[in-house]
Amino acid sequence: MAKLRTFLTVLLLSVLASTTLTTTASAEPASAGTAPAGTAPSSGWNNWSCRPSAAHPEPVVLVHGMGANHWDNFLTLAPTLRANGYCVYSQTYGKTLLGGLAGGLAPMADSAAELSTFVDRVRAATGASKVDIVGHSEGTTVPAYYMKHLGGAAKVDDFVGFGSNFKGTTLNGLATLAEALKLQGLLTGVGCGACTDYLPGSAFLAKLNDGPVAVPGPTYTTIVTRYDTVVTPYTSGLLDPAPNVTNIVLQDKCGLDFAGHLGLAIDPNVAQLVLNRLDPEGSKPFRCRLFTTLGI
Repeated sequence: MAKLRTFLTVLLLSVLASTTLTTTASAEPASAGTAPAGTAPSSGWNNWSCRPSAAHPEPVVLVHGMGANHWDNFLTLAPTLRANGYCVYSQTYGKTLLGGLAGGLAPMADSAAELSTFVDRVRAATGASKVDIVGHSEGTTVPAYYMKHLGGAAKVDDFVGFGSNFKGTTLNGLATLAEALKLQGLLTGVGCGACTDYLPGSAFLAKLNDGPVAVPGPTYTTIVTRYDTVVTPYTSGLLDPAPNVTNIVLQDKCGLDFAGHLGLAIDPNVAQLVLNRLDPEGSKPFRCRLFTTLGI
């Protein structure tokens, strides 16, 4: 019983940590303007009247990480994309016992189906035939499954992920502990089917990795950090080489960046890379900036 209490305490703390870090970023929510995204930076984040511009014809769908929600995970990046002329949309998916405070906990195949419905809603509202997807952590795994197994490849133009994870992780030791204590069933019972899905060798990961994760159609960009202690090893976020795949190890671009897994969400270097990958023709010279979140 003592081991059980310890395990549940660690699990809860890990969920809470992922929902608090990005609230340190100072940004205002998007206003409810109705002008096209190309003409008004106030248009964008979950503004269903936003219309994509000729410069940025694909709206951007943001997909948060495990234990986060659509608001806190992108409190920095969403306004940045909005200010650069994009229509931007997000939702909290995979809600279980903790509701909207902590999403991404439901089984990931179910979350991928939720994402499919949301993408179709964005396409219908904006008139766009395709969207771009930008995701963090589990927000890379779920879209990868959606594009490979649920027809999403025909509806996504560019995919950019950071803190990516396609091959599983110990979740900083949590999954290893759960396996040692035979608590995988308990994790699912308290509303974290995604935790079980992330165990290396899970049925979900086996299906995702049956053949290349990246499928023809969308362009895939995945950004990882060597200081990631949540996705372990960080190389789980690298995709097999392909003409439509770009793998980026953040420190290869910027040796002054010491961001850990959660810090990527507020990292200005990551924001630059995302903007440049969404719009290669309009990309700006990359400027390496000192950044650290003390390994978080």
